[in-house]
Amino acid sequence: MSNEKALQQYDVKKYRTPDGYTSDIAVFTITSEQKEVFKPAEMELKLMLIQRSALDSEGRPNIEASKWALPGGFVEETESAFESAQRELMEETGVTGIHLKHFGVYDKPGRDPRGWIITNAHYAIVPETKLVHRQANDDADKVELFTVEEVLNLDLAFDHREIIKDAIKAITNDLLQTTVARNFLPDHFTYSELQAVLMTVTDDPAIHLKQSFQRKIKMLPFIEEVPGETTNRTSKKPAKLYRFNDVEVGSSIYTRAY
Repeated sequence: MSNEKALQQYDVKKYRTPDGYTSDIAVFTITSEQKEVFKPAEMELKLMLIQRSALDSEGRPNIEASKWALPGGFVEETESAFESAQRELMEETGVTGIHLKHFGVYDKPGRDPRGWIITNAHYAIVPETKLVHRQANDDADKVELFTVEEVLNLDLAFDHREIIKDAIKAITNDLLQTTVARNFLPDHFTYSELQAVLMTVTDDPAIHLKQSFQRKIKMLPFIEEVPGETTNRTSKKPAKLYRFNDVEVGSSIYTRAY
């Protein structure tokens, strides 16, 4: 009864409601290119962006046309923002089956020229194989991968520069505070291969200095040496191989002292 009475007194016209509610998705990967024999592959953190089409899916002039942007769109009233993120990612890029995480809400007045639009930001970091079949659809003319440096020099739509910078921080935390780096490595890897993955997001001396990181990897409780196995993938001299184990880890796992 108390709810019924309260609803009778509630006047929706007294409150300003948003003009739209959207979801945006930042999908990262780490690309690998073998440029020299006996050297670790060169790795780069990249972000998938769409180029907004001149016309929307209904044939009307598109807002922020031709600018590069994160995939995304309006949340339907029958779905959550997370469900919208999954749907919009599939509709605009063809990418499905990846694990998304929510990391922020962006509601600053003026962030969208269409009015008071609130967006939910999601991110993922996945192997490049998850993105090989990407294809622009719906409101997107193109879908491409860009390095972080390239992204920040593009003419980006809306406030996507701010969202992307925050997403990069989230990805950096994931790579340095969890064992997500294993997704970009063979089951058995050298210290320099792991180092190359981590260097895509940090210039911390504890990781960048070869001898320091070589010593560090032997002390990490969640990594173990593979007995009797070596490789020449990353050096002329046979290099030891390592693997992740099931030890639980805490924060800042590669830079803290053990």
